[in-house]
Amino acid sequence: MGSVALSKIVEQLDLKNVTPEVDIGKIRITLPEINRPALQLTGYFDHFDSKRVQIIGYVEYTYLEHLSRERRLEVYEQFLSYDMPCLIYTTKTTPDEDMLRMAIERNIPIFTAHKTTTSFMAEIIRRLNVELAPCISIHGVLVDVYGEGVLIMGESGIGKSEAALELIKRGHRLVSDDVVEIRRVSDDTLVGSAPDITRHFIELRGIGIIDVKTLFGVESVKDTQSIDLVIKMEEWDKNREYDRMGLEEEYTEFLGNKVVCHSLPIRPGRNLAVIVECAAVNHRQKKMGYNAAKELYNRVQASLTRKRNPEEE
Repeated sequence: MGSVALSKIVEQLDLKNVTPEVDIGKIRITLPEINRPALQLTGYFDHFDSKRVQIIGYVEYTYLEHLSRERRLEVYEQFLSYDMPCLIYTTKTTPDEDMLRMAIERNIPIFTAHKTTTSFMAEIIRRLNVELAPCISIHGVLVDVYGEGVLIMGESGIGKSEAALELIKRGHRLVSDDVVEIRRVSDDTLVGSAPDITRHFIELRGIGIIDVKTLFGVESVKDTQSIDLVIKMEEWDKNREYDRMGLEEEYTEFLGNKVVCHSLPIRPGRNLAVIVECAAVNHRQKKMGYNAAKELYNRVQASLTRKRNPEEE
């Protein structure tokens, strides 16, 4: 099971730590789901998953405010007896002195967020889904081409990095060269990124390592990108029959998610960057409802029909 440091989430979401006495350095979050403990504050703890991040919203806060101090202490005592990663107050609410004291005694950190509960929940769930998503590392190059995430794959030395460099010079953005970390953030979405150590670098055989961000500027790089299309580069085989129409989509699979895949035969004289650009734009066009291959097929069928039935002209 993956995990993410609580300190990283605190920094990303700009949370205010109201219990600095509690050391959060070793606390890690293991679940992407969160919990609003409304039922638990009323005393119902069946099916309570304390391993989730606990969020106190305005409704929970006002409910606690209406309780007598004696009853509130009982609620705190029972609630904080569970092991939880942290407690977050939203909508500009703050914990009272009793909650702070008891949380510190039990080493449970408390944070506050200025955002409303709904917007904050959406943000933290999105962050946790990305950080805790199943992840694999593959050999390839990921580039943002006209907003489409194009993953270029192929054997070492076939020209993936050179194609990426040409795309960068044409105004597109590099996400990762050589190693791409792929995360499955939902049933429909794969997100690719670069390992921290190689981010923004490209290796060109014969030249060495170049820093894309330094050479071409910040507009030439991107930290993460959804993977929309895979292009597999391979040596041209004159005995192989390649798809020349594109009527049937081919797919490759990562972490259980399918992605459209094109096999691109490599031979001298082919401008790989232009072909990748065309593939990205064509894929985008298909998502918008237009398929050039089907349009040509329909025209051919209509033409054959007219030739067979000239009286209909």
